[in-house]
Amino acid sequence: MKKFGRRADEIPVRMPAAVPDAPAAAPSARPVPPPLPPAEPAVASPASSLFASAPKHEEPATHHPVMSASLRERVIEQIEPSVAATVPRDVLRRQIEEIIHGIANQERLELSGREQLFLAEEIADDMTGYGPLRPLLLDETINDIMINGPSNVYVERAGKLERVAVRFRDNDHIASVAQKIASQVGRRVDESSPMVDCRLPDGSRVNIILPPLAIHSPCISIRKFPNRRLNIAGMIENGSMTAALGQLLEIASRCRLNVLVSGGTGSGKTTLLNALSQFIDHSERIVTIEDAAELQLQQPHVISLETRPASLEGTGQVTQRDLLWNALRMRPDRIVVGEVRGAEAFDMLQAMNTGHDGSISTVHANSTRDALTRVENMVQMGQVNLPSRAIRSQIVAALDLIVQVERMRDGQRRIVQISEVIGLEGEVITTNDIALFEYKDEDVQGRISGTYRSTNAVPKFKSRLVYYGLDRAWAEAMRHI
Repeated sequence: MKKFGRRADEIPVRMPAAVPDAPAAAPSARPVPPPLPPAEPAVASPASSLFASAPKHEEPATHHPVMSASLRERVIEQIEPSVAATVPRDVLRRQIEEIIHGIANQERLELSGREQLFLAEEIADDMTGYGPLRPLLLDETINDIMINGPSNVYVERAGKLERVAVRFRDNDHIASVAQKIASQVGRRVDESSPMVDCRLPDGSRVNIILPPLAIHSPCISIRKFPNRRLNIAGMIENGSMTAALGQLLEIASRCRLNVLVSGGTGSGKTTLLNALSQFIDHSERIVTIEDAAELQLQQPHVISLETRPASLEGTGQVTQRDLLWNALRMRPDRIVVGEVRGAEAFDMLQAMNTGHDGSISTVHANSTRDALTRVENMVQMGQVNLPSRAIRSQIVAALDLIVQVERMRDGQRRIVQISEVIGLEGEVITTNDIALFEYKDEDVQGRISGTYRSTNAVPKFKSRLVYYGLDRAWAEAMRHI
């Protein structure tokens, strides 16, 4: 067999021991593997279906592209992990393919070139990347990836869930990929700490939960960060809003209105927040606060802060509330909170009320009215003795607009409501619907259509519109809703 390590792009390997009484393999030309189709992921079998080595004195059977665990281990044993980690993936794959080819010739395994290439791709992905997840992460049509078990993987395309033919070997294989993802951003996930929120290098958000909390199998949920940033113009083009709504949101951002984006899981809250941030002036200092950093603002003066979980000893935890307190001492012009989900809601309202106009945040809610209730409940989590009227007064003084986004049953993510927070009448916060989506019908493909309705009332923040010279632009956009 060829001795590796002579060239700079080759990987040192451990040579396999000679097999006693094995007949020498006849020299033959190495089969040329056909090219893989670009959108078709490598299909791996679950651990229960992996074939075993051929029994003695019998001819070996034709094998599946994914080899048995024993043969796989023999291939990995011949590779130095420390060296493989520094070699480009394509070089590593070629070297692994040569090792597989040598073992196949030595043991007379009936492996086609395509089968050898499949195995080389799988091992290279495991050593340098995320194993079977690699083709899914490279597929730009996929928005979400959900691993529920070794042979139970779903993705979301165009708002619809579908099962894909991607397989992990077993639960340990899923756990290994999960630990690799978490370790890249300094997080850990194991039996003692079985839950983690983290991110991939490209900003994609990852949630991992391991047994015993996940009963049947480790579960990984990935919200992919798109390679192409979706701005307001792109959201108008794909039907998420009309041009008039896009103009209203642009004016709101330029006028430094405090905006709360609400919606369900996967409805597009963070995408809309990123789009709104594009209208922030480049001269402003922005501080972003998130549990798992996924915002990618393009302004030159952005400080990104991320929470930290507690250590195994229960110390060192840094919450969003801690980061908000610290952000107030960093002289921010705007504070962007990725998602408000706890007692930090009180500090967010305080920041909006103390000169940091133009702040943006997101919250989980079913409507703009429910968003106000959610914020009030979260404030009470941290300020138990604060009267309800005082909390509502803070909310009215802090928030200007609430934008509700929804992933509709046709898979389209759409802005369905924009409400202005007007004031407090007795114990009730009053709001006005600047725009409300009304369902009309659906076409033969199941796509929903509708129109937006508006009250055309004079907004509470008209003086701010006049101050920034955008009151006429606002009135013009309102006429076209």
